[in-house]
Amino acid sequence: MSYEVTKSETSYTGKVFNIQKDTIILPNGKTTIRETICHNGAAAMIPIDENGDIIFVKQYRHSAKSMVLEIPAGTIEKGEDPLHCAIREIEEETSYKAGEMTFLMKFYSAIGFCNEIIYLYLATNLEKSNFNFDDDEFITLERHSLSESLKLIENGTICDSKTIIAILTYKNYLETK
Repeated sequence: MSYEVTKSETSYTGKVFNIQKDTIILPNGKTTIRETICHNGAAAMIPIDENGDIIFVKQYRHSAKSMVLEIPAGTIEKGEDPLHCAIREIEEETSYKAGEMTFLMKFYSAIGFCNEIIYLYLATNLEKSNFNFDDDEFITLERHSLSESLKLIENGTICDSKTIIAILTYKNYLETK
């Protein structure tokens, strides 16, 4: 099947993402418009402390208009390797350096309208370091066991898709290891 792009323009340029508006010809010959949120991608980490607990960040997310419990993550800078982003972001948001980073998977965050790919890593052998929050970040940390984390998904406390994917991937990783 062919989907030919006949026109492409950036309809919005922002700090975090752009919006691309494409005119495409569908396989049946009809023309339509598709809009895509274009994002550099992100790296996300499942930090496991010395007790086997997952370290979460809790921060205000304006799109949800509330505080959200999630795994640490950050935007990949232009030209940056996802692993380097993960190493940088875990220290910035949790004050820990990971002795070991294991790549688990990559996935689209919202494939219906966004090209953001999230690279997911397991962060272990953590060593205390320093927080290095961005100027607009106000983060607190929480620690939960895997079983507690699964219950937080079930009761709706954890509602962030990358965090849900990460916890379920980590559970599967442990079961098949």
